[in-house]
Amino acid sequence: MPSYTIVGTPFSTFTRSITLGLQHKDIPYKQVATTPHSDVAYKNHPFGMLPTLIIHGIGNSDIYLCESQAIARYIDRVAPLPSLDLEPGEAGIAVPEKMWEFVSLAGSQGFPAVEIKVVKHRVQAIDDGKPSDAELREHIKHGVANLKLFLARMEALMAPEGYVYGWKVTWADFFLFPLLSDLKATPEGEILSPRMLKWLAIMEELKAVKDTTAGTLSVGGRP
Repeated sequence: MPSYTIVGTPFSTFTRSITLGLQHKDIPYKQVATTPHSDVAYKNHPFGMLPTLIIHGIGNSDIYLCESQAIARYIDRVAPLPSLDLEPGEAGIAVPEKMWEFVSLAGSQGFPAVEIKVVKHRVQAIDDGKPSDAELREHIKHGVANLKLFLARMEALMAPEGYVYGWKVTWADFFLFPLLSDLKATPEGEILSPRMLKWLAIMEELKAVKDTTAGTLSVGGRP
């Protein structure tokens, strides 16, 4: 049986999406905490990004699997149960690729909207002690406006209750949760809707979430 090492700081939202899946499927792994563009990151990823899943024990050398969606699909293939995917017709979707569409949107649209344009500015201000709250809010006001649009559009794709697709947790939840958990940990979390707050509360009860909380922004972690 292969063994696994995940390369990436627990602070990384993409890394956490993968460790959430590994925890949910009860797949043992070691974690090498490193930041993007570090020497360790470049050793394992051609562009120095996070995460990389190192697969030990297949063939004569380790396999380095990059990009979170590729890693998620590998995990699903080698450990199909408990399922984090959807079957056609399940949760009211016509094709299971709609779930992966949501995952892709969370990454391609959500990471810039949440992290780059809002959360990272807030964390930097907290760590530096400047600018003032009022100055920061003015600086990121356009980012917050864009973030509100992102949240509204993603919420429109979600079921009215439960997880993203109702009462079955999927990769869609595991890719969105790290982003909104970070947002909730900042004053800008005040823009989260009642639906998103209820969803976050449901997610926070999952064992996989509790087991991947250490080192994240929600508990004061830093890269």
